This record gives sequence, structure tokens and C-alpha cells, in this order.
Amino acid sequence: MPRIADQKKDFPQWYLDVIEQADLAENADVRGCIIFKPYGYSIWETMQRDLDRRIKELGVSNAYFPLFIPESMLMKEAKHVEGFAPQCAVVTHGGGKELTEKLYVRPTSETVIYSAYSRWVHSHRDLPIKLNQWANIVRWEMRTRPFLRTLEFLWQEGHTCHATEAEADAMAEAALKMYTDFDREMLALSVLTGCKPEHEKFAGALYTLTTEALARDGKAIQAGTSHNLGQGFSESYNVSFLDAEGKAQRPWMTSWGVSTRLIGTLIVVHGDEKGLRLPPSLAPIQVVIVPIYKTDEERAAVLGACQSLQKKLGDIRVKLDDREEKSPGFKFNEWEVKGIPVRIEIGPKDLKAEQVTVVRRDTSAKEPWPLRKCTADSFHTLLQDIQGGLFAQAKKHLEEHTFEAKSYAELKDRLAGEGGFVWAPWDGTLATAEAIQEELKASIRLLDPDEKKAKGRKDVKSGSAASCMALYARAY
Repeated sequence: MPRIADQKKDFPQWYLDVIEQADLAENADVRGCIIFKPYGYSIWETMQRDLDRRIKELGVSNAYFPLFIPESMLMKEAKHVEGFAPQCAVVTHGGGKELTEKLYVRPTSETVIYSAYSRWVHSHRDLPIKLNQWANIVRWEMRTRPFLRTLEFLWQEGHTCHATEAEADAMAEAALKMYTDFDREMLALSVLTGCKPEHEKFAGALYTLTTEALARDGKAIQAGTSHNLGQGFSESYNVSFLDAEGKAQRPWMTSWGVSTRLIGTLIVVHGDEKGLRLPPSLAPIQVVIVPIYKTDEERAAVLGACQSLQKKLGDIRVKLDDREEKSPGFKFNEWEVKGIPVRIEIGPKDLKAEQVTVVRRDTSAKEPWPLRKCTADSFHTLLQDIQGGLFAQAKKHLEEHTFEAKSYAELKDRLAGEGGFVWAPWDGTLATAEAIQEELKASIRLLDPDEKKAKGRKDVKSGSAASCMALYARAY
């Protein structure tokens, strides 16, 4: 197989090499779009199954809404339209004729969903409404990168409608917690969570909550967001209900979502010089068995032992790689690039010693295991240890690359070096945030909710009194 670029010397090329050699995706004929190959899509399916269960545990039901949004419907929410206008794809012709009204390919679905809510909501008894849809989204990005930023991507988007602000706050927080738990338990990701600054919030939202992961190259990556949309969309789309006293009220909305960007997040957080490293909870294949033999006699004995072991491992997702045309060395390299958590090697010497050789992808540790130890329970324990190990490594990397800057020079040096997250006092103005963005290519990822931490401190850029502590980072 071709060599993968050095992660430390050329991280962007390393990332593209991993996607290609792990057979996750390839570029489509349309610029900025990708083809999800079976192995890459199977990772998304595993995410989808687990996240769908978590969404339903929040009392949310799945639905589906149209891909196309009439221009008149979209234009009802001015702030929302302004935020997404540069990224919108617009259909002007259909059936060989110019359309009487332009149709927008959804960049997100608030408008089309809340237009439906205006027909469905009449009384407080109709609330809350909690819906989610699994869909594709189109945003006309100028600079694209597979999984991390593409013109078309897959995601889930939750949309809820509540009688009170408190209920909407609780829903936005519940969605954020769901994502944080999912990140830790399925993706082995350690993330920072908090509220976005006003200028970074979702277009039309009251506020935006975010989960932020840290890639191995020191850049931040937004893993998921949750928004309290307030009553703005209710006003724009004329959604109202009669409360228990018969008075007309505007409901409060929330929306929240994660996308196939999570696949890119996995790569940049867990990947190493050999390629992808998949958390066992997420891996489509958790254990691969590779037979090693030279003669036909050895082949029969080794394959028999491999098949027997495969059956013993029960509900573990196991693949026996019995391809004749590929050498064991080729297979080792291929499964390492694909990030399979555990590789089992079985050859004539192993059979003679009544053992197998077990190789961990997370640490590259190789160890002989007696056949009597090769039970489903033993491998479950090993997989749990690998899951925890990957999370611990990601957590350590995040903690070791989270700093606090007391001066602008320190902020600049931190971001220009190994990167990472850097806390610094902020005066709360857009002008300062934009100046730092322009000069250091760093944005505010989230804010510390404890305003007391900034009391008596000055903004490192403007020198004005700080209103809060802001987390800066260069980001994908």
C-alpha cells in the first residue's frame, strides 16, 4: 500500500491519505462532494443507530420534511436568511421551465418545519412537539475537505416546540448532554462544552451551545451544537397556542444536530502515523483474525482454528480475513490503516504452542494469549480497555493543550506553536474578536459561564475591562 504522509510534517495530506487508504470515501464529480464508500458509511450507520436510540430516549420522534424550501417561506426569518444566504443553493428551473418561485435546497430545516408547526399547534395541549429528522443538507462552501466540510453532508436535526422558555432551555441542555455522553461513550472523545459568543451563534438563535474537540494538530473542531431559538421563529412563521387561561402565546423553539463531520473528527483526534484508530464501540469490525500459513497442510489446520475462534467470540463483531491473494503483511497494514481495534494472528507456531497472538491497535502492543483465555468475555474486557484507553489519550491531549494567556503575546505564541485551546479575558466586543480572528486566525469557541473569573482583568488585545473569559483556538 502507498505510504501515508508524516502526520507531524503535513497533517492535511496525512488526513487525505488516511481517508483514501482506509477506503472511507472518495471525491465525487461535483466539487466539494464525496462518495461515502461502504466502510466509511458503515461507521456513520453505527453512529446513527446509537444516536437514534439516545434521541428517542429524550422523547423525540423521527419525521421527514422536504428537501426544497420556497423562497417566500425562507425569507420570513430575516436573521436566519442573512446567516445562510452565502451558502445557499437555489433551484430556478424545473421540468424544462423557469419556476415561478425559487426553491432553496435546505441548508437547515427550521423554516420548513416551523411552517408546519404553525398548522399543528393550536393549544397548550399540543405541546411539546419533539421531532428529529435524518437528512442530507447542502451548504455551498468555498473551501472543502472530506467529512469536515463538504457541499452536501448527512446529519440529524432535532426541532422542538415548547410552551415556556424554561422548557426550551431544558431541552437545549438535554441535547448538549446527549451529545457529550455520545462523544465519550461511543467516539471516545473528550470535549469542552459551553455557550458560543453572540457573534458565533446560529443564525436567528437566542443562544448556541457547543461541544468542541481538539485535533492532534492543535486545531479545534466543533462536534455538535444545540440552540435555543427563542420565539423569533414562532413570530416569523405565526406559530401560536392558547394557554390554560385561553390567552394566545408564542412557543419557544430549539434545534440541535450533529453530522458526518464526526467521521472527520474521529480521524483528526484518534488517528496516528499508521492511519485510523477506531473506538471499539463504534468500529464496524472490532476484531480481525488473520491466518498465517505456507503449505496446504498448514492452511487446513490454521483456518480450522481461526473459524473455531470466530464462533467462540459470540456477539463481538469479528471478521476472518481468509483472502488467498493477499499476504499476511499486506493484511496487517490494511487493517491497521482501517483502525480495527484488535488483530488476532494465528499460525502453525501458535497452534503448536496452543496460543494466538493478539495485537492492540491503540498501543500497538503485541501479546501471546493462551487459547483457554480466548473467550468472548476476555475480548469484551480487552475492547472496553481499548475504548477507555483512547478516551484517556484524547482527554490527556486536550488537557495538555489547554492554556491560559495573560497577554496578547502569550496568546499569539500559544496559537502559533502547537496550537490548542487558550483561555483569555475578553472585553465582549465584536471588534476585538474580529481583530484577533484577522491577526491570529483564531476564533472564540465558547465562553466561561463564570463571569467572576474575568473580574478585574483586562482584554489581552484591547486593554479594556474584560467581561468574561473566552476560549480561543484555530479551527477547522
